[in-house]
Amino acid sequence: MSEALVQLPTFARLSDRVWRVLGLNPGKFTLQGTNTYLLGTGHRKLLLDCGEGIPEYVDLLQTSLQTIAPQAYISDIIISHGHQDHWGGLASILSSAFFKHKGIRVHKFPMDIHTPCSHTTTFSSSTKDHMARFPKDIQVHALADQQLFETDGVTLQAIHTPGHTQDHCTFWLKEEQALFTADCVLGQGTAVFEDLSQYLAGLKKLVSMGPQRLYPGHGPVIEDGRAKIVEYITHREQREQQILDFLRQPPSAAKDFSPLEIVQVLYKNYPTSLHLPAAHSVVLHLLKLEKDGKAAWDRSDAAAQPDLVQSRWHRL
Repeated sequence: MSEALVQLPTFARLSDRVWRVLGLNPGKFTLQGTNTYLLGTGHRKLLLDCGEGIPEYVDLLQTSLQTIAPQAYISDIIISHGHQDHWGGLASILSSAFFKHKGIRVHKFPMDIHTPCSHTTTFSSSTKDHMARFPKDIQVHALADQQLFETDGVTLQAIHTPGHTQDHCTFWLKEEQALFTADCVLGQGTAVFEDLSQYLAGLKKLVSMGPQRLYPGHGPVIEDGRAKIVEYITHREQREQQILDFLRQPPSAAKDFSPLEIVQVLYKNYPTSLHLPAAHSVVLHLLKLEKDGKAAWDRSDAAAQPDLVQSRWHRL
């Protein structure tokens, strides 16, 4: 990522009812670290996501909670999706001396981890790998689309927005006309996804809600929420058009191309180290074009190429 990361404090009050506690897991894909959020104007708080499981996070969470109010407590932990950097702190929180025996309820949208992945990218299969490590001894309440959570000063509505992952949810904060976007919109850079058709449909749903502020799963708060989501949609639609134009007017006499060959042209100004990740993104664009009846790939070697980066594509 070329953009320098904004420095974020480990704990910050973001509004009268929202506080951010960093997951203390900065990295290439997590940016400054996973954002976890405490919500509520009274003593009872909701916790949205709980980090990767960094040992120091539990102490930070406890200190942050008591800084807000000595009597503050967490009644519910809501997990946005199945990537471990959003749920990995569950076991350490629930077993810690401060939080155990508090009757904290855990909520997450269901995900079937046993159905084999079809031809897709490494990213999507990794989501099931993450959930295969989810603690079996933690009781999880199934989160439902449109489900409401209420506490003092907070009405939070879950919105199932698959695309980044199949179980991905965002959350509408009624009192602020704001969205907690988890990993479908980030505070800096662009997000990854496993199904572009679903991802774009989810973004368009969120745009229609007219959010003012976005609280992302990684990176700083976004003040003009609707504009940022429109920017994300435009970026993906422009990339899709570039790929479609490439297939319609190829720069050689070849009749079909692999995603890597497409990347070598469309991403020629990018470092070669980024070509493989870009190829995975191109695959997902091509799969959407296939759904739309605009492109197809040669399935004769499908068994030999379970990852579609090397597959051959042509326009329809």
